[in-house]
Amino acid sequence: MIVKIIMWTSLILPWITLFAMKKSMIKRYMPVSILAALVVTIFFEIAYVYNWWILKIKIVTWGNITNISFVYGFFLVGTLWIFRLTFGKFWIYFLTNLIVDSLHLYFFQNIFERMGVFTMANVAKWQLLLLMTAVSLFLYTYQRWQETIFQPSRDDAGYFFDKEIEFKSLVREKSKT
Repeated sequence: MIVKIIMWTSLILPWITLFAMKKSMIKRYMPVSILAALVVTIFFEIAYVYNWWILKIKIVTWGNITNISFVYGFFLVGTLWIFRLTFGKFWIYFLTNLIVDSLHLYFFQNIFERMGVFTMANVAKWQLLLLMTAVSLFLYTYQRWQETIFQPSRDDAGYFFDKEIEFKSLVREKSKT
């Protein structure tokens, strides 16, 4: 029972932290975070088929394959925060992801495994770290592309953390001559 409470907390608590983030930043980085959650959900599907790990405890009846509390809690919201704090500074982003992924794989994963949430089977942790590093590079590339369809508001042009985003017009304005 305590394990399920911890899992529910790890699903809900990260979302509460978003009250500390500006709405414009949530809108800006939510697409890449949703893409990240989708990619990791697909990895959970692959892991299920190839028996990379076995989930033993679930918090929802349909959570047999994907660890819902991780993917849609810590991972999705964590992706939002990492992009919010590091996007535009590639090496800081890359190192932050490497550190967070390493902590997850070599520390937190051991705790959840001892609690009986899952058991590792046919994949090594270094392989997962390599896979997650590739995912982080893909996500950074996606967000750089995503930024090309947005432009900073003129009001916030000089201040990095308060940039509001507005959609670029796809139609040219007619010149008045």
